[in-house]
Order: sequence, then structure tokens, then C-alpha cells
Amino acid sequence: MIYPVTSLAFWRFYLVHMRPYLFFVSGVAGWTGLSLAADYPEPRELCWTTFFAFLTSYGFGQALTDTFQVDTDELSAPYRPLSQRIISAKAVRLVSITGLLMNGTILIMANITNIWLCSLSIAGLATYSYIKRHYWFGGPFYNAWIVALLPLMGYLCLTNGSLSLNILRSNIGLIALLSFCAYTNFVLIGYLKDITADRQTGYRTFPVLFGWNATIWVGDGLAMLSSLISLTLLQHPVSLAGLFWLGATISAIWGQGYAHLTARKTEENSTLPVINTVRSFIGWHLAVIVAFRPESAVWCVLFYSLFELVLATRPVNHQI
Repeated sequence: MIYPVTSLAFWRFYLVHMRPYLFFVSGVAGWTGLSLAADYPEPRELCWTTFFAFLTSYGFGQALTDTFQVDTDELSAPYRPLSQRIISAKAVRLVSITGLLMNGTILIMANITNIWLCSLSIAGLATYSYIKRHYWFGGPFYNAWIVALLPLMGYLCLTNGSLSLNILRSNIGLIALLSFCAYTNFVLIGYLKDITADRQTGYRTFPVLFGWNATIWVGDGLAMLSSLISLTLLQHPVSLAGLFWLGATISAIWGQGYAHLTARKTEENSTLPVINTVRSFIGWHLAVIVAFRPESAVWCVLFYSLFELVLATRPVNHQI
């Protein structure tokens, strides 16, 4: 049975594809951009609406991407509703694009310049699966540049200006680079959980072509670079912001170290390394937020605590 969009069951199954535990990735990336704007946190209503748009954008984008790679998900994630054919790819695609357009409208209303960045991100999401399948060197980078746009859009939401070379040379440019590097690592290490399925379905990902060990070594470099970029943005490393940075960096070292040392380098043992790329991504961004907006510290602690709570409720423990 294929559940229609009008049924409650469809939305329950659609939420599985949205990966609510990863909403925090796009949410914190956009929030970091917001935190650098001079008008933060005023107007307060605008902050909340744009934050909601950033928070849910990951879910709509991930569900859209899933509609283009059902073949590999049938092998690596058979629990997903699209893999079980109980909701249709057409319906998921329609809802996802509608959601992305809704969020894009919120961001564009805040600053018309975002129309170009939103259009780029939607086009990128729609073409990512093709790049992943055919170009081993492109997949992680291609996905990451989309996420790197989020802090730029967040910053523009609370400013009247447009995107310029001077802005990209400032701290907001560094934050975009942090998002790019940290998310590239998440995507790259995340491919480890799908090596067998990707190989069988013809996806030429980096782990498929070069193996587990080479993937982890590249991940080491990306994690180190992300850690250093985040550290350079901290005004006072010995502070609460420094504690967030330290926690994120320890998570990265823990995940990468486990991936190096585990005796069984299989999909089942990729879960911890993948999860820790998410933990470090969120932690490094929260460190920057607290550094620039110390008054947000309590919110940052609550944000991260909620992430761990939602992460613990994901439908399959070995999936991320």
C-alpha cells in the first residue's frame, strides 16, 4: 500500500526521511551566521522565523535527496519508507520542494540577496545524487558547499547589505569555510556506512574506490582543519566557548581514532565515527556562537542537549 500525502501515515513516514536528529546541523549553521549580524537578536521575531527555516531545511533537503537514491537505500537502509515503497518518491519530492521553497521565501523576505543563494542550494540538492554516483572527488565537496551557504544566508537575514568580497574575507567567510570543511568530513565518513550498497549500485564514492583507511586519513585532515578554523574564531579560548570547542574536538578525535583502531572496518563499525562528525560539527559552531554572543550560552547548552535527546530516538541505532 502506498500512503497518499493526505494521510497521517504519510507524514509520519516522511519524518523518517527528514532525519530530525540532523535538523541541528542546518540549524546551527544558520544560527552561527545570524549571531554575527549587528542586529542580533533584534528583531527577535525575525530571528525565530529564520532559525525555524534553517532548522527544517536539512530535513526537506535530505528527503529530496533520498528520492534520487532509492536504489542504494534499498540495500543500506531498507527500513526507510521509500525503500519499502509505502510512500512514493513523487509525493516526497513534491513535499520537499514545497518545504524548501517555503523556507527560501522566509529567508528571501529577510534579505532579497538570499534569492540567489536559496536557488543555488535547491539546485545543488537536486543534482547531488548525480555527482555522488559519477564523481568520487565531488560528492562530499558538492554536498558541503550547499551547507556552507547557510551561515552566509543567516548573516544576510539580519543585515541590509548584499554578499560582497569584503564579507567573504571577514569572520562570516571563515564560518562558511568551517561549515564547508566540517560537513565535507561528515559526508565523507558517512559514505563508510554505505560502501557495500554503493558498490553494488554503481556509486563511485571515495570509500568505494580507495577503501576505509584512505577515507579516514582524509577525514583526519578535514577534522583538524575544521578544529583550527573554529579555534581562530574564538576571542577567548579559555571560556565557555573554549569548552564547546574542546568538546567538539575531543569528539572528532574519538571518532577518527576509533575508525583507525577498530579491528573490523565494516559498515557496522562506522556508526560512532559518523555520529562524532555530527557532534563535532555542531560543537564547533556552538563555540563560535558563544564566542560572539555570550548571552546565548544557555540556549546553546539546551540546543546541544536536545540534539543528543533526538539522536537517541532515531529509528535504527546503526543509521545516521
